[in-house]
Amino acid sequence: MRRSWNLPNPVIERRKIMSTIDKTVLAGYNAGIERGRLRAGIGIIEFERTKELLLEHLPKPPAVILDIGGGYGEYAWWLASLGYEVHLFDLSETNIRMSAELAEEYPGVHLAEASVCDACSVPCPSAGADAVLLMGPLYSIPDEADRMRALGECCRLLRPGGLLFAAALTPYSLLIPRIAAYHAGERRKCFDLDNPAMLAAIHRAFGDGSYLNPERSLAAGLGTSHMHTAAALRTELRRGGFEPTGIHGVMGGAWLAPDLDALLANEETRATLLRTVRMLDGHEEIIGLSGHLLAVCRRLEREDKN
Repeated sequence: MRRSWNLPNPVIERRKIMSTIDKTVLAGYNAGIERGRLRAGIGIIEFERTKELLLEHLPKPPAVILDIGGGYGEYAWWLASLGYEVHLFDLSETNIRMSAELAEEYPGVHLAEASVCDACSVPCPSAGADAVLLMGPLYSIPDEADRMRALGECCRLLRPGGLLFAAALTPYSLLIPRIAAYHAGERRKCFDLDNPAMLAAIHRAFGDGSYLNPERSLAAGLGTSHMHTAAALRTELRRGGFEPTGIHGVMGGAWLAPDLDALLANEETRATLLRTVRMLDGHEEIIGLSGHLLAVCRRLEREDKN
């Protein structure tokens, strides 16, 4: 029987929290930084393009979807409104509690459950999910062993042949926006590139994916995280038991547009920006310009791994 609830009182299930996650990452989520992120600025493009890709690949409702690291629950509630059975999980208690706000936007819609838990220890049975969304853990977890544990947990949760949608950040997302804002106008100006330590941190991320910004001591924004190129993401997913069928740049170069907020507020210009995102999506040599990647993967059968 499907468990349905519309969240005024989410289930807060305390489970092991990975010690390698930067304290400021969890603190930021617990401070509510996810609220509205996908409804403003380039987050609008990320949200719309990701929804397109989900609809293109997901099985039909009422398939079972686990949204692990689902943040504020934007994808979870939207998918539930389409008839999917959606289970929302996040490391942040604040995110889980705040997701109750979205119930007002989706009258009559229910999530199957929502819990606070670690991406490596999800309270669901094995092989019970048709699809897993892993939209945040791969870049929030800096430790490779923990990332592999998280992918292993996704393998456990998915039925054979089930789908994984895994998001990643590229190392280029650390540099290109700072170039665009370097000594720019008052609203966007950025001086991070004048800091040799910051440049060294970005250079390291280009090499091995490690972005070391403990407790945001180097710069505001992203704390210590892991970055993936498209090639590195594909390799890591295959090691974790998945075969990527496509890696997509969900932002393209749309974030480079001047007066982005005004363009996004206009239906026609927003549609044009989305068209440019789709145009760049098939060109892996420039896909890192997107900043955010989304890999669509199939869980491998045991014999496929050999």
